[in-house]
Amino acid sequence: MIFTILRIKSIHCASILVSLLGAATAAQAASPFAVTASNAAANQLLVYSSSGVLIQHLSTNGKGGATGNAGGVQSHHGLVAAVNFGSQSVAIFKVRHEGLSLSQVVPTVASPVSVAFGENHLYVLGADRVESHSISGDHVNSNADGVMTLLVADGSAAQVGVLTNQLVVTEKSNAIETFTLSEDGAVIGSPTLVSGIPSDAGEAVNANEPFGLATRGNNAYVTIAHDNEIALVRSNAIINETIGTQNAPCWATLTGPFLYTSNTASLNLSRYAVYGQKIVLDEAIAATFTGNPTDNTSGEGLVAAIDSLSGTSHLSIFTRDEDGNLTTSAVVTIPGAIINGVAVAAEDSDQD
Repeated sequence: MIFTILRIKSIHCASILVSLLGAATAAQAASPFAVTASNAAANQLLVYSSSGVLIQHLSTNGKGGATGNAGGVQSHHGLVAAVNFGSQSVAIFKVRHEGLSLSQVVPTVASPVSVAFGENHLYVLGADRVESHSISGDHVNSNADGVMTLLVADGSAAQVGVLTNQLVVTEKSNAIETFTLSEDGAVIGSPTLVSGIPSDAGEAVNANEPFGLATRGNNAYVTIAHDNEIALVRSNAIINETIGTQNAPCWATLTGPFLYTSNTASLNLSRYAVYGQKIVLDEAIAATFTGNPTDNTSGEGLVAAIDSLSGTSHLSIFTRDEDGNLTTSAVVTIPGAIINGVAVAAEDSDQD
């Protein structure tokens, strides 16, 4: 009888231990990842833990080669998209407990430089066009349901973002433009030039160079690199501008009330507080880099950025507290290519 009781207790304790181990494994698998792409001739998706450990490297079944743009890697609801600039396609990966896996390679009408997820569409920006692909569950339709030509269309396309019922696109030839979305999310209609874009008298048309952007609802926060400005775009117009103290803010990411800009010439990151129509410089230098930052992202309590110098790139991963302060979690060296895409990914989680 005593033996039976002891045996039952042993089985019960063993069951608890198995449950705890299973929960720990699931929690580890559900942790957020920093995801980037090698951008090499044989393009690969590189998956890092939040502490900078390389977990996976997966072929994108395509060629890299994109430069001077942001949003080349994006995540949304358990999917990751990475551009294959050299082979005119976008690789789609699924995020699961056991890791990421390539699920599709979606052909595009032009060489892609930037992607963005809407609720039921993937939007792809090429050198001269923007296109939309519907999403059903975790499957992206290979056929575009909307293709529109950009206003300038000279190859200077920088980034695409999603607004309420609109897309916003930056072209470095001094154009910020919007496209209407249909009720089901397809891109339609001709582009509308955003009014109020700053220009410098006597300088080239593309002197101010809109580069990166971050969106939320009806608001787009666009970096005007040449003027060291952050512009708030709403209803097809710039309604507010803030001048920073660092040089060439090129890329932006928005998380909670904080907007972070990667300042390419100053080799650092700035933090702004944004609310209503306000853009307030909160910390001029929130983090520093070894090379020129080429993209940044945020989500799941993390901020991540890529910088490049002399053919070597670095992935910096930071944790963010409630006041927007960043603590370095890892800095990873990635030799062999100039990387310009990064995202934070988690299973079935929206990173916007």
